Amino acid sequence: GRPAAPYAGTGASASAGRPAGAPVSAGIDRGAGIDLMDRLVGRHLAAGHGGRTAYLDPGLGAVSYRELYEAARGYAGALLAHGVAPGARALVVAEDSVATVAAVLGLWWHGCVPVPVSPMLGEAGLAPVAADCAAEVVHLDTEPAVPPAAGVLLTGDAVRAGIRTGGPNAANRPDLARPSAGHRPGQTALIQYTSGSTGRPKGVRHATSAITAMLDGFGGLLALGADDIVLSTARMSFGYGFGSSVLCTLDAGATAVLIGGAVDLHSVRAALRRHRPTVLCSVPRLYAALLDTLRPGDEAVAALRLCLTAGENCPADLNHRIQDVFGAPVMNCLGATEVMHVVVATPPDRAMPGRAGLAVPGTTATVRDDHGRPVPDGTEGRLHIAGPTVALGYLDRPDDDRATFTDGGAYTGDLVRRAADGTLTHLCRADDILNLGGYKVPPAEIEAVLRTVPGLRDCAVVGGLDADGLECAVAFVVPDAGADEETIRRALRATVRADLALYKRPARVEFVDALPSTATGKVAAYRLREQAS
Repeated sequence: GRPAAPYAGTGASASAGRPAGAPVSAGIDRGAGIDLMDRLVGRHLAAGHGGRTAYLDPGLGAVSYRELYEAARGYAGALLAHGVAPGARALVVAEDSVATVAAVLGLWWHGCVPVPVSPMLGEAGLAPVAADCAAEVVHLDTEPAVPPAAGVLLTGDAVRAGIRTGGPNAANRPDLARPSAGHRPGQTALIQYTSGSTGRPKGVRHATSAITAMLDGFGGLLALGADDIVLSTARMSFGYGFGSSVLCTLDAGATAVLIGGAVDLHSVRAALRRHRPTVLCSVPRLYAALLDTLRPGDEAVAALRLCLTAGENCPADLNHRIQDVFGAPVMNCLGATEVMHVVVATPPDRAMPGRAGLAVPGTTATVRDDHGRPVPDGTEGRLHIAGPTVALGYLDRPDDDRATFTDGGAYTGDLVRRAADGTLTHLCRADDILNLGGYKVPPAEIEAVLRTVPGLRDCAVVGGLDADGLECAVAFVVPDAGADEETIRRALRATVRADLALYKRPARVEFVDALPSTATGKVAAYRLREQAS
């Protein structure tokens, strides 16, 4: 029942203008405000590092910190010219582009609140989100065929034009841009929507102080340097990608590679070969796909010094394979939108295959039962996080607030187990736990056994209903190309009989071509549950 032990040191980032071991201040304090723009970009210019590359953009090429600063400054001028008041919320349809980053920074410069969302929502999906967050501004990457019905519309076209011509586009009125009062520490500075892996996405309000605390805590542990090149396969519209490609990269004065178009095996391999990143941030399923095409010593991964995995549990055997083939240590990460970014991670210099890791500096992680009481070590329970990165709450969802943001922190929605040494093992999402014959069974326990069967590329287990209307385990399996389905079915039957207790055995096995996934790369378990019921 003890809190998960944090790391002994802060591991502060040795970024440009930031001595190793020294935490960065919260940014320029303008009265009671915090200047996020200065922390992430401005201070690098002040230190004489404006010529360093901030982004490798597929359309613009190398974009320097100085160019990014001017683009954000011009964007803030456009907001002022359109009469947008500080504090306004802006829906940022977040393509992975420098234009998106400049929009977010420009909004912060002007004291506004960016709300990054996925372009995959489409026109039909954007309208309810814009209404949900009461957006007064909409940012799109390119000029739409049909402009939004209401509000101020800004696009990335002007940002790109300004960078190409060596300065902000005239339409952005850079002469009007001026530093705002920033955001107060406890004021909402960012709204992110949950991934929707368990249902309808919810808007989460983050305080300015949560952003800076994440950068000092997890950012310090990650310890990116100015020479690092970061490739994140997670998109900026989601917490993992936003934290990796925007917040942590810029805070360190490092360089981020932007893929831009579809993120798939082909585009990721191309980015690896072209840019030779030093840090790769991805999800277990994409790592597994890459492993099928790479061999130890491959030049595409030769420059890597660290591999981050997040989004879902990374099995121990996959951990080992990543390290063997990529030749770099694996940093397992666990986070949630409700707690800003990563809150549990394995130390970069200490292998913990199959473990989620330890609470990051500044964070307290405890394992609790359904009544909020701490449970003994070795007992499964709900992960509760306390610390400065915990969100202010959801957008206009008081019932959800009471369920999640309680007991002095927030429940992440994960079931975990704590070992005596403080390390945490992720079992499953709390929504995914199976109730089989009165026993609570994490799907990962069954999936681990199924994955030992030859010819099986992937699998997922969810709860369904048997003929009596009682919950049972249903396995969805993806065979290797060309594998014989009947042979796999016989092997599955033999394996579960040998390695699983009777109540844990899947009542049904469904063969599918692929598992449904969310935009973040997680298995969309709720969609499988719909098929299983």
